[in-house]
Amino acid sequence: MLIRLSNRCFSTSASPHPWLFIGLGNPGDKYKGTRHNVGFEMIDAFAESVGIPMNTAHSKAVFGKGFVGEVPVFLAKPQTYMNLSGESTGPLAAYYKLPLNHVLVFHDDLNLPCGVLRLNDKGGHGSHKGLKSVIYHFRGNREFPRLRIGIGQPPGQMDPKAFLLQKFNVTARHRIDEALQEGVDALKLLLSKGLVESARRFNQEQKYKHLRVQTLPV
Repeated sequence: MLIRLSNRCFSTSASPHPWLFIGLGNPGDKYKGTRHNVGFEMIDAFAESVGIPMNTAHSKAVFGKGFVGEVPVFLAKPQTYMNLSGESTGPLAAYYKLPLNHVLVFHDDLNLPCGVLRLNDKGGHGSHKGLKSVIYHFRGNREFPRLRIGIGQPPGQMDPKAFLLQKFNVTARHRIDEALQEGVDALKLLLSKGLVESARRFNQEQKYKHLRVQTLPV
């Protein structure tokens, strides 16, 4: 699916319009595989699926770029730590002069069951500090799409911060791995059909999945 950059003219003024996909997380081996880093995992899964190497640095992010079909795609994993994600996301969007409706942010979501996804065209930050930073560096503009990756709620009285920085157990890991593939498929659909149509189809599928898994133990 990827067409090598050497064979293409990479221009943000070309049609179709480029997309910037940004996965939120924390850098370093200490945080690899934790709930708060599923945004990074989604970027990695998509990059591997379409053959885009994540081998450069740009605006405080691990970065890659390529084409999926005819669509130019930029991929980024900010290395600023989660709570400062906007310090990378804002400059990246500005550098490529992208409208915010073509900047898609992937992030973990406590309010969705583990492994359930949602593709939204806009929204608030929902107390997610990474999203809060992104919105701040977008000058308060919240009208950018997000891929929300459900990680479920912490059990009992567990501190949410500790829950976010824990690694998944075996059951939850299996659900997340399935969700990553579903997310990759949704992103490919987005690039071919656009956000509105892909979100309509994908969210309908995920709605049924939500009903199926919300009562299952993790």
